[in-house]
Amino acid sequence: MVYIIGAGPGEPELITVKGKAILEKADIVIYAGSLVNKGILRWTKRGCEIYDSKGMNLEEVISVIEIGAREKKLVVRLHTGDPSIYGAVREQMDELLKRSIPFEVVPGVSSFCAAAAAMKEEYTLPGVSQTVILTRMEGRTGVPEKESIQSLALHRATMIVFLSIHMLENMVERLGSGYGKETPVAVVYKASWPEQKIIRGVLGDICEKVGSEKIERTALVVVGDFMGEDYEMSKLYDRSFSHGFRSGCP
Repeated sequence: MVYIIGAGPGEPELITVKGKAILEKADIVIYAGSLVNKGILRWTKRGCEIYDSKGMNLEEVISVIEIGAREKKLVVRLHTGDPSIYGAVREQMDELLKRSIPFEVVPGVSSFCAAAAAMKEEYTLPGVSQTVILTRMEGRTGVPEKESIQSLALHRATMIVFLSIHMLENMVERLGSGYGKETPVAVVYKASWPEQKIIRGVLGDICEKVGSEKIERTALVVVGDFMGEDYEMSKLYDRSFSHGFRSGCP
């Protein structure tokens, strides 16, 4: 069997229990060395073949998987965060399907979840935002025009921007199409890693605050009024609100 596993955002112990159990049995591990914390490899067994995919192309990755599968070895493809978010995983799965190689995907903790935990924030505050937008700026990988930052900003929802910290000034300018200059913004660098750093500000001053930090990659830009002070209390624990598991108080 081949397993595509989300390694989590950085902290090795944030891999899922299922992912760790499979990793411990793996005969071959291919991991994204430019993003995955190498500390997670401490759970591999002696004799496990380990490949760093940062210097490999798609054909080379698939070749290693195919040879391992043919030899009846347990193969793990280890992705950062959760494979479904900017993981370039679809093309790998399609190649495995073409070759009739069975595989299973094990989800992981995404960096946007780790960022909320680090900031001690809730993305979906009642009366503020019930929508979370995960997006990126266009780079070598394009973004459909209907999903441009300026279009998405019009919703004023909670927004997490991946893979775009090096274009922060351009991003802030585009975000201005919907968010006000006083909208809270945070840059979370390497969420859950030992070198984690959180820089808070507002749309009007975040570029200046980040400028001296020399952060050019591995950071999320988090935008939204959920970082403010005002919100409505949830109905979930309201003593006067009844639901299927609790009767409301008169």
